[in-house]
Amino acid sequence: MNKTISFEQQIVKPAWCPGCGNFLILKALQQVFTELSLLPQEVVIVSGIGQAAKTPQYLNVNMFNGLHGRALPPATAIKACNSKLTVIAEGGDGDMYGEGGNHFIHTIRRNPDVTHLVHNNMVYGLTKGQASPTSDIGYKTPVQVDGVISDPINPIAMAISLGASFVARAYCGDIEHTIEIIKKAIQHRGYALVDIFQPCVTFNKVNTFQWFKDNTYILQDHDVHDINKAFIRATERDRLPVGIFYQNEQKETFEQRLKVLEEGKGDFLFRAMNKKGLEELLKVREY
Repeated sequence: MNKTISFEQQIVKPAWCPGCGNFLILKALQQVFTELSLLPQEVVIVSGIGQAAKTPQYLNVNMFNGLHGRALPPATAIKACNSKLTVIAEGGDGDMYGEGGNHFIHTIRRNPDVTHLVHNNMVYGLTKGQASPTSDIGYKTPVQVDGVISDPINPIAMAISLGASFVARAYCGDIEHTIEIIKKAIQHRGYALVDIFQPCVTFNKVNTFQWFKDNTYILQDHDVHDINKAFIRATERDRLPVGIFYQNEQKETFEQRLKVLEEGKGDFLFRAMNKKGLEELLKVREY
């Protein structure tokens, strides 16, 4: 019998700055898991390196903590090996869009049944405030002393243009709205990106809680199945929309396309080892 334990039970106290937006995302995740009636042992959170990537350390769930920017490949593999798990890849905008930018692109192509949560504070919070891939032009940091000169990437527009099957943005300051978006992302079958605006109260004095409140609005009367309209909304810059931009429930997942999973033998995790086949594979051949 499964033993139910609380997601809120924490062995390690969060090592985030007081007032950090990560606390709100952690709280939102706890509520999401509770409302979806998930058991801790049914959830795996995969993370890379960074302040956001510490999130699974503060939850009673299975976790895999890997290299900087490398959360999505193991998340894809974990889901392929055990489809019964709810798999989440989590990290910051630098971790996921900078070091992990290549994996971001190719995970969209594969469309694994994985939820991708990106804490977007528009700065590198762990390594003392350098500009991240989403920092605006002109944003000054201890490294970019004259201001950022490169255009910021638009992860929402990028994901939509590449055909991601679920694309959304949230703002952690509106925790109820964030909870609803994450719930729908987890319930979606396929790759689901949720870019979450999360102020860094220590290093980013521009994109503050007040800034996000003044410069975001909730998407309404929007057809999430119209990819062209979704892309147009994603490119808005005067005020940034939050909500679900696009969803395609018909797209095949990575797991559905894997021929080895079509053999009817079940998930990899529950298959008996083919010792003879493994020995043949490892056999050294002389030519």
